[in-house]
Amino acid sequence: MKNKYFPEEDIEKNDLYFVCYMIERVARHLHQRNRYVVNAIGKEGLSHLLSVANVLHAENPLKVEDDWIKEYNLETSDFDITNVDKELAEKIPTALEMGNVYQRLIVDTMNSKEDYADGILRVYNNEICDVIDNYNCSAFYEPSYVIARAYQTGGF
Repeated sequence: MKNKYFPEEDIEKNDLYFVCYMIERVARHLHQRNRYVVNAIGKEGLSHLLSVANVLHAENPLKVEDDWIKEYNLETSDFDITNVDKELAEKIPTALEMGNVYQRLIVDTMNSKEDYADGILRVYNNEICDVIDNYNCSAFYEPSYVIARAYQTGGF
């Protein structure tokens, strides 16, 4: 994918990782599902955020969160992804860890006609995310090829 503002520059996987990480942070902050954040931002917004990710890396993540919430008019809800059964889930993955899970899934399942923004919308709107984001099970800890295969076959 090419940078929207500097067409000679490629958007790197690390930029995708940063955007996935921030999607997770914002969703947790607002008590929303990731798909809400992704859909509210939309393709154009995602293209913009991917294009400026190399600059946003240097910003305070709390400021980036607040900026996204204001810029895209994101609202709070009552979904708490961290509300888990402590006997089943001893450790809740961090937003960084989940950003990595989603970045790998997007890259592992992209086709040649997609860019990263399309991949984000496709993956985060798939039902498999409800399983990956259920921290009472271990789907998010599976190797990336297992998660990609589950995505492609429709389930674990």
